Amino acid sequence: MEFVERAPTALKVLRANLARLGLATGFRIHAASVKTTLQRINPLAKFDLVFLDPPYDAAAEYSSTLGLLGGSAAGSLAPDALVIAEHRKKERLENRFGKLERTRLLEQGDAALSFYAN
Repeated sequence: MEFVERAPTALKVLRANLARLGLATGFRIHAASVKTTLQRINPLAKFDLVFLDPPYDAAAEYSSTLGLLGGSAAGSLAPDALVIAEHRKKERLENRFGKLERTRLLEQGDAALSFYAN
């Protein structure tokens, strides 16, 4: 399992939550941006599931990250990978980002989940 987080406060919470769960191995935490992490990670790594949860106010992060995963970093996704982006319901994401195509949109309250497959 790989975690990518660049906000120091969120990193502290992430590490504390993993420790409370008794998890000490089986994961890596990358204290960097998604773009930087994908450029540095083993090119043979294939992800089956990617969950994106950038701050709601960082709207550009959605397009940038989904565009990267559907474009130049598409090789990091397993053939049947699922990419899920949590976002504001009023924030409409594109139906397609390169090789990624939205297969489902789940809305509840003010939040939404967009599911993408390649």
